[in-house]
Amino acid sequence: MAGAEPPLEGCRAVVTGATSGLGAAMARALLDAGAAVGIAARPGDRLDSALAEYRARGLPAVPVAVDVRDPESVTLAVRQAIVGLGGVDIVVNNAGIGMRTVNPRFFEREQPFFEVDPAGFADVMSTNVTGYFLVARAFAFHFLERGTGRFVNVSVNEATMVRRGFVPYGPSRAASEALSAIMTEDLRPFGIGVNVVVPGGATESGMIPDDLPAEARAGLLRPQIMGPPIVFLASEEADGLTGERIVASGFDAWLARFRATRRVRPDRPPSPEASR
Repeated sequence: MAGAEPPLEGCRAVVTGATSGLGAAMARALLDAGAAVGIAARPGDRLDSALAEYRARGLPAVPVAVDVRDPESVTLAVRQAIVGLGGVDIVVNNAGIGMRTVNPRFFEREQPFFEVDPAGFADVMSTNVTGYFLVARAFAFHFLERGTGRFVNVSVNEATMVRRGFVPYGPSRAASEALSAIMTEDLRPFGIGVNVVVPGGATESGMIPDDLPAEARAGLLRPQIMGPPIVFLASEEADGLTGERIVASGFDAWLARFRATRRVRPDRPPSPEASR
């Protein structure tokens, strides 16, 4: 309808790893839907370029310089986001690194776990698991103080977690899903939601080797597939939702089931976020 407000008008989001790949796609989708977004990434040219692009379009993006592996950096970033946005309603844990960092040719040659360099293993785990923990822990205090908030943790298909030759990326994502499940239960009594979003297949991003054959690249999902589920999870329609694992490639079917279920539960009590 002409003149209608964007669906996320007034929503304030933070997306980690927001300058490329899935993170950039989700940040753009949230901005296009009317949210103000903290673009959380390591300081540098990519962060500066992303902000310049959004600001040129008149979109409310603010910088959040952070190294998710560093507790002090995360603490400072949370303060920066809260000040820059005037508060935070939803945090998307997305920053991560993949198999490419330990095996640049992982599409062509499987590397057994005993050949993985310990330093490379530690780097992936500290980014993909410790990073999620540090970011969630720091923002949880803000949400607890406000009495409301939402987390979305980005993950991968279960098959990837146990795929041959996928140490340490597979175990790191399995650990982040276990973390998500525990976060869900720890935060449920406080009305703070925790949900997981998965692309649903190999996705074109910086984790994919540059020299991947064209025929293989053609089969990759596009990062923009993450846009609809992340906008939904930031919307009023997702008030009170927690403990869900949404596969982006099947989001339309998931949303239809969700709406059908809600229609037959009119007595569902309002969530703490209903008045946001």
